[in-house]
Amino acid sequence: MSDVGFHEECGIFAVAAHPEAARMTYLGLYALQHRGQESAGIVSTDGKKLYLHKGMGHVAEVFTEANLEGLIGDAAIGHVRYSTAGESAFANAQPILIEGWRGPIALAHNGNLVNAGALRRELERDGAIFSSTSDSEVILHLLCRSKRRTLLEAFAEVLHLIQGAYSIVVQTPNVLLVARDPRGFRPLCMGRVDGCYVFASETCAFDLIDATLIRDVEPGEILTVEGDCLESHFLLSNEKPAQCIFEHIYFSRPDSIVFGRSVNESRRTLGRYLAMEQPVEADAVVPVPDSGVAAAIGYAQASGIPLEFGLIRNHYVGRTFIEPKQSIRNFGVKVKLNPVREILRDKRIILVDDSIVRGTTSRKIVHIMRAAGAREIHVRITSPPIIGPCYYGIDTPTKRELIAANRSVEEITKFIGADSLHYLSLDSLLKSVGDGDRYCSACFTDRYPTDVMQQERQKELFGKEFVDTRPSTS
Repeated sequence: MSDVGFHEECGIFAVAAHPEAARMTYLGLYALQHRGQESAGIVSTDGKKLYLHKGMGHVAEVFTEANLEGLIGDAAIGHVRYSTAGESAFANAQPILIEGWRGPIALAHNGNLVNAGALRRELERDGAIFSSTSDSEVILHLLCRSKRRTLLEAFAEVLHLIQGAYSIVVQTPNVLLVARDPRGFRPLCMGRVDGCYVFASETCAFDLIDATLIRDVEPGEILTVEGDCLESHFLLSNEKPAQCIFEHIYFSRPDSIVFGRSVNESRRTLGRYLAMEQPVEADAVVPVPDSGVAAAIGYAQASGIPLEFGLIRNHYVGRTFIEPKQSIRNFGVKVKLNPVREILRDKRIILVDDSIVRGTTSRKIVHIMRAAGAREIHVRITSPPIIGPCYYGIDTPTKRELIAANRSVEEITKFIGADSLHYLSLDSLLKSVGDGDRYCSACFTDRYPTDVMQQERQKELFGKEFVDTRPSTS
């Protein structure tokens, strides 16, 4: 994605009845690192206790050989996080582990609850004390307060109360619970490895551990796993599907199968449609790496214009870096992307990217390419203009910060400094991902599948500052 604004959400992983559960989960989280780089965590169980280790940073930074050895047992759940509700702080890292009257329970959640604010205020009035600003903690409070006889019944009761997007894994000493919301906003798939069940946000996590994909967890489905015994339950109401279309545009890895479809194939198709809709005479098609690569391949194939890697991405940029004391123009972009001057010099370039959010980074990239000698720059975007924020588990700017919600295409073209700018039509986007009726495209239409006014009101609650400087504990 070429712009500061939309960020990956979270990634979850779970495995049951495997002798190396924690290490399998570690590898699964490694494959899902692109879905969240702020924190990572694993909870394991030996059938008696739950063992937790989590911390701020990438998977490789959080886990060592020593703390993986401490995550004993044959079942585990894991989480990588990018904050969508709540500050980036250790207290908000997941999985969340609590002790309740049912015993220890751990939860990992990908998504965003649109009614979490109202539920939290009600719980606080009843005396609940929260230790984080994450909406996921609301789920555990509700679960502990349920008087239902079994954990499955209590879990189903809680899922009837919460609204919005969720893919959830819950671990107790003896049972793994897995659930996906009735609209299926966020992806979640099920596989088998060494005769054991595994679950992950994307199939790329299965590839790393040699697991076989079985199927997606269905929208509204609750699964219980005890040892190698799996049971499926449909205890929630049916809703019209609303799968996040940005999983195929940007978020998921191109080597994943998401919502039953190859992400790589979707992106190449986006590029092909874009070439047919918005042709232009040029010398080279250049992707913005890495998210624009597959679409640029499709554009080049359909147009017959050569694909060139005129921008090189530095993959070793950490979460923070030391900026120079003296100002260097466009430093923040230059540290991540560098032009290949001999490819760009005196050439007419088609620059392919997945989206424009605020427009500021696109503007900097165009400037860098012009400084490298590009004669013309024609920007082609593989999605329609983004005019609405997401309320279902993606970190997005407000409507007033979205450039397409406030400026015309001609004004955006002038702002970013391109010779031309064209977006893919919504119709072609929906064709590119298969069954378009199953997808949520609210960020392009401003028409949401749920009531989002509650989410607007709860921003203040879950966006408040929460600072916790405690070190990671296991």
